[in-house]
Amino acid sequence: MLTSLALIFLVGLAMAALCQQLHLPRIIGMLVTGILLGPCVLNALDASILSISSELRQMALIIILIKAGLSLNLADLKKVGRPAVMMSCVPASCEILAFILFAPAILGITRIEAAVMGAVLGAVSPAVVIPRMVQLMDEHYGTEKSIPQLIMAGASCDDIFVIVLFSTFTSMAQGGNANVMDFVNIPVSILLGIALGAAVGFVLSWFFETAYARAHTVRNSMKVIIVLGMAFLLMSIESWLKGIVSVSGLLAVVSMACVLKMRCVPSVSKRLSEKFGKLWLAAEVILFVLVGAAVDIRYTLAAGIPAVAMILLALVFRAAGVCLCMAGTALNRKERLFCVIAYLPKATVQAAIGSVPLAMGLPCGQIVLSVAVLAILITAPLGAIGMDATYQKLLEKQL
Repeated sequence: MLTSLALIFLVGLAMAALCQQLHLPRIIGMLVTGILLGPCVLNALDASILSISSELRQMALIIILIKAGLSLNLADLKKVGRPAVMMSCVPASCEILAFILFAPAILGITRIEAAVMGAVLGAVSPAVVIPRMVQLMDEHYGTEKSIPQLIMAGASCDDIFVIVLFSTFTSMAQGGNANVMDFVNIPVSILLGIALGAAVGFVLSWFFETAYARAHTVRNSMKVIIVLGMAFLLMSIESWLKGIVSVSGLLAVVSMACVLKMRCVPSVSKRLSEKFGKLWLAAEVILFVLVGAAVDIRYTLAAGIPAVAMILLALVFRAAGVCLCMAGTALNRKERLFCVIAYLPKATVQAAIGSVPLAMGLPCGQIVLSVAVLAILITAPLGAIGMDATYQKLLEKQL
């Protein structure tokens, strides 16, 4: 196992650095590392690592969701208003609709399986998008109309919306049919998840501030462990209540982190965000390399042209959804085009949940994972390079 971990970290980071030098997203290098080290190519990873990969991936997902919650500025969401709220759900909904309508004919899967696939592929990647939006704000491109803030806020909430839908659709796929209550449970799951996470966040913030006022009796590293432990507990509560009431554990984790950011002393929330950012440096390598290792490259290549066609068709629907969100705003055509490009990349959520249907034993598991990996390999470089190459031409610089 130690040899496998060494290969995951060292080769994964080396490939990520190589991609960074080529101005490609680091995730591409990590995925390629997993594919090369995995059972289908070199078979260099120990079976004990692969047997717990789903648990490791879930832990990594929890870490990035806490980081997202601690980084999400609700004031930005309020500032840009309606378009940001729409960007958090409309483009993803349009893309999921494309899969439901066309994937059964193109890929030979059922409607429910197509919905699962659409939910996996529907999210934009904050790992690719958010660093570039921070750069735009630093360089004052598009800031007069709050374009980077709009994209950042929408992209952060978009992931949460898609993950909640994914949980619902996978439950439906396991049952084999859909009913009205499955869809009623979506808002119930969202509201209960937010309420539960907010309550936990409120209690933790009170505890941290009280302890902080008493001569810093709780160190920042200890706070990280406590927050992480509560996040794991929130995820467990979702499984404990399954069949009784729907609660989104992932949304509860993000809600808890958002409340911590709002209520804690700014220096405390900042240090927590920094600590989880450092944790994510290690977690992302494990996550993306293990996702690559789970891919049967032969199956992915066999999916081939139909899968690529489905991905591109879904992107057209996604672009239409972004344009719909921009309707009635002050953005011109160039700025709207940039928003479309910025909403293309997929990576983080697809890597985190792409292999879940396979781990759950769903018949569509292998093709969902294969299409998810293809989508990352196509859209992550396309969106990253597209943003880097066009922002100076499409956005106005505020002087």
